[in-house]
Amino acid sequence: MRPRLLLALTLVLPAGRIIAAPALEPIKRFSLGSSPLSILRDTEPAKPFTVAGEHGAIFGQQNGECEAWAFPVKVLSHLRITAELKDYPVPIDVNDLPGAIEVTPGRTTIVYSHAAFTIRQHMFAPRGAVGASPVILFEFASVRPMKLTFSFTPVVERMWPAPNFGRPSAEWVKQGNTGYYILHTDSPGLAAAVAIPRAQPGILQPYQERPKFYPLQFQLNFDPAHDAGLFFPLLMEAGNEHDDFAKKLAALDNGVPALYASAQEHYRHLLARSLQVESPDQVLNEAIQWSIVSIDQMQVKYGNETGMVAGYYSSGDSARPGFGWFFGRDTMWTLYAVNSYGDFALTRKALDFLFTRQRADGKMMHEFSQTAGLVDWKSLPYWYASADATPLAIMAMDDYVSVSGDVAYLKSHWDSIEKAYTFLRAHDSDRDGIYENTEGTGWVESWIPRMPHQEIYLAALDQQATESMSRLAALLGNRQLSSTAAETAGKIRSKLASEYYDVDNHFYAFSRNADGTLDTRATIFPAVSWWTGRLTLPNAGPMLSRWASDEFSTGWGTRDLGKNEDIYDPISYHQGSVWPLFTGWVSLAEFRTGHTLSGTAHLMQNAGMTFTQDLGAVTELLSGAFFQPLGRSSSHQLWSSAMVLTPAIRGLLGIEADAQNKTLRLDPHLPASWDKVSVQQVPLGDLRLTVEMVRSRDHLVITATTSVQAVFCLARQSAEPTDCEHAPRTREQLSIPLPGAEVELPNRLPTPGSQTSQIKALDETVAANSLTLTLEAPGGSTHVLRLRRNKQIAAIDGATATADTLTVRFPPGTGYTRQTVRLLWKRSGRMFKP
Repeated sequence: MRPRLLLALTLVLPAGRIIAAPALEPIKRFSLGSSPLSILRDTEPAKPFTVAGEHGAIFGQQNGECEAWAFPVKVLSHLRITAELKDYPVPIDVNDLPGAIEVTPGRTTIVYSHAAFTIRQHMFAPRGAVGASPVILFEFASVRPMKLTFSFTPVVERMWPAPNFGRPSAEWVKQGNTGYYILHTDSPGLAAAVAIPRAQPGILQPYQERPKFYPLQFQLNFDPAHDAGLFFPLLMEAGNEHDDFAKKLAALDNGVPALYASAQEHYRHLLARSLQVESPDQVLNEAIQWSIVSIDQMQVKYGNETGMVAGYYSSGDSARPGFGWFFGRDTMWTLYAVNSYGDFALTRKALDFLFTRQRADGKMMHEFSQTAGLVDWKSLPYWYASADATPLAIMAMDDYVSVSGDVAYLKSHWDSIEKAYTFLRAHDSDRDGIYENTEGTGWVESWIPRMPHQEIYLAALDQQATESMSRLAALLGNRQLSSTAAETAGKIRSKLASEYYDVDNHFYAFSRNADGTLDTRATIFPAVSWWTGRLTLPNAGPMLSRWASDEFSTGWGTRDLGKNEDIYDPISYHQGSVWPLFTGWVSLAEFRTGHTLSGTAHLMQNAGMTFTQDLGAVTELLSGAFFQPLGRSSSHQLWSSAMVLTPAIRGLLGIEADAQNKTLRLDPHLPASWDKVSVQQVPLGDLRLTVEMVRSRDHLVITATTSVQAVFCLARQSAEPTDCEHAPRTREQLSIPLPGAEVELPNRLPTPGSQTSQIKALDETVAANSLTLTLEAPGGSTHVLRLRRNKQIAAIDGATATADTLTVRFPPGTGYTRQTVRLLWKRSGRMFKP
């Protein structure tokens, strides 16, 4: 703690109270450190940024204009800076200056660059149990003294839907040579304070003046001869009229260095103990780490609990920052990623939050505002609006137990799981044995011409949740429930194939009506059938090929609805836009069904999104026609970032943990250019494994090691449970045969505003001595692909080759045209040098 000079003063408030308060001082500049995980870009003023923690957040644009929240209160918005240099008679709008943005896990810095000065706006959100508001540290360098004016709109609004009281009135409280603003509302239970040490007030409208809005201002004089070694923090606190804001601001001011250090240590520890991938693709490696950070930043404290909110974006003139509420289904889709990177404590906190709000009849919550306790939340239509959160809760518990081996946690929440399963079986109005949309929405919240009766999305989740129930019941020794759930799951599996399959179009229907008729519009929603890896849909090859084609697949993800359907609208919410969530579903389905080229392309599209908009996070949804997020897309979306990690770990790397059998199951699909990959901190129950995959001629050799002797096994994913009851060891190895030839497609995102023009792999079939690819690309185009020869190539049809490339020329034509490529190799032939 740095030394303080505390100046006593006497202040007479309008009510006649007299208080003593310590003066605020700038902070002696300390090292902000560096991070191995960092994104540095020139600023793009219209693009957003997010700085978030459990207790508050800052949302803004890369020009530095921003709003600040001390959850659940928005304290201020429209923060902007003006500079006036000595003997330089022109005001300078700092936010219009060119500059740079650096994003690290624990800090975001915006740099404003002028010929005479540089301003750095460092922003961080304290992490952990300490309930501190976010802080902005201003750092100045200048060739001359300058006067800086910080303008902002005072807000002091609680997050929607809590009642608010209009724009607050501002009172300047003088403290020695500086002071702070108290922002009063018409409620004694809601107030805030904002300060910058050494600053003076700007415009303060007298009561006698006619009504007109003026932004509040801090005016600060900076002298480079004396002040160059200081940080000038913008401090804020929310509370009520009776709070000692002077004391709270002083404590925050004094605590900034420790709070900053604690936040940096939080992220260092998070990444050190979480799964890490070291592959030849640095974009993917970093995107996976950012996925972990982005998910972790969506935790929010609610009293003594911690829940996960769905997404963030600047609230503008509203009181809702994107999807800044707690969401049930968003959380549970994301927990597959959390389990994969090994943060079991976060999974338990998130599930505890949701189970606490489970309805008496077993239904799981959908939405819960950060201010739900301030309104009659039950009377609003959000709490239990969705039907899918309930099967997802059973699935999420099954996945947690599978990866962690934590049967004790299952036992402690068994009553909640049983109630959720009972709810599924009770909501079947047409008595076909499948859970349906009679108790809320499945996926879509609007549809034409009417809302669906039973979506395949919901039916597929029901089947997987029922299988999960069978496994969970078996773990607790409830054989009868396990048997009946397994029987029900089998019936649903067969009905999905018989009742939803559209024979004429070789596609699974979007939904089934109560009279048995189908809505046969082509969507991506059947893709969730492959989510757990235990359900498959027969005769799905043509559907998977269409998902990979230009009909669904853009250059930045998959549309939820085929572009040839009558209700297709590329800028709608549900009928043709691109969601990274959907792209993740499809990618994992493709990996699980052998469509690895398309699965890799879709995975890498999601990974690339990490570096394109809200840096370090992935957006909610984009246009289905052009590479551009929709204007209302939450730029830091929880499950979007999760859809980088889950398809990467469980699809591309093919890693699935089976803690009950002490077995790590593997089915990797490495790109042809990868010679090796190393994955550290892979969770398997209490163990953390290092898994290395190395190509050795025509085999992939997988080695898993631990730092302690333990019982564990490696197995192909399709293998039966392995008996691991043998001597503990620190190393296990598995060898998987590779095909004689492998191909890799380009997989980087296009430039913003682009339309779809990427080459696509619609199908790939590996036989004993051949690889057959069905490719499509714009008519008349030529594409050069990476080729790896694991055996001697005997013949190539449909393309020409060099030692390590494959050139494919597509037939002329309008739009996309197709080309079949076939490579044949000698079954035991040696490699040769062409």
